[in-house]
Amino acid sequence: MPFIETHDGAELYYTDLGSGQPIVLIHGWPFNGDMWEKQSTWLAENGFRTITYDRRGFGRSEQTWAGYDYDSLAEDLKSLMDELDLKNAVLVGFSMGGGEVVRYLSSFGKERVAKAVLISAVPPYLLKTADNPDGVDEKVFADIEEDIRKDRPNFLKSFVPKFYGRSALKHTVSEAVLEWSQAMGMTGSLRATLETAHSWATTDFRSEMERIHVPVRIIHGTSDATVPINASSRRSLEILPNATLSEYEGEPHGLFLTASDRLNEELLEFISGRPTEEKEDIAVPLASYLAATPAGS
Repeated sequence: MPFIETHDGAELYYTDLGSGQPIVLIHGWPFNGDMWEKQSTWLAENGFRTITYDRRGFGRSEQTWAGYDYDSLAEDLKSLMDELDLKNAVLVGFSMGGGEVVRYLSSFGKERVAKAVLISAVPPYLLKTADNPDGVDEKVFADIEEDIRKDRPNFLKSFVPKFYGRSALKHTVSEAVLEWSQAMGMTGSLRATLETAHSWATTDFRSEMERIHVPVRIIHGTSDATVPINASSRRSLEILPNATLSEYEGEPHGLFLTASDRLNEELLEFISGRPTEEKEDIAVPLASYLAATPAGS
């Protein structure tokens, strides 16, 4: 199996499919790189080199004790970019993976990066504070930690259906997908699961996002109950200098599966710069978004 060694000697497992312009797909919490199978295969079939990797502590990567803050995780991404000598790359971060994209670009610049995509991503700042009133209450994150420590398999059993917006009346994904996702979640160590949850819940990316000037496509479901769109992507659109926002009406957090066809087409369109079909604009520039959004929403 292919591995790269990070800045501090940890081993990260990665996959490398296809050829062409490189696309690095960074997975969400608490899964691993396998979550991207529909996107990595689709993009490779359409002429791109697609690379996924398991974040340290998850999947087949080394289960280290330390290194779960975003500075360390961005260094891990840099190790991958340098080892594979990726150039003109597109960084695609899902959920907490969006934080790695932001921290990498703000720390190491755009020398190796052409564009970026943030999908259901946690930036700019999830925690509710006096200067971030639309954030998520700290008790929510404390309850998550408590439930994980008490019974991690049971936490995942209840977390995963909400992640995909699945209910008794709305079967957005199959039972098999729920089981697969729970199994992915259990490949991470308890330490990594807890420490990365703290990182994505409490890291403030707001000031550094102002320094990111590569084109960024933001994609988010309006029914995301895991990372609420008002506290994340709509705020990111206001901060990032060169971003557009695609809102997927009614889609949950895990839209990489629930809206996989639409997402794949949009990734292809954004990365290649060519429309894949005749359709209405799916990306909302900031000026248009602000004009259409009531004050205080």
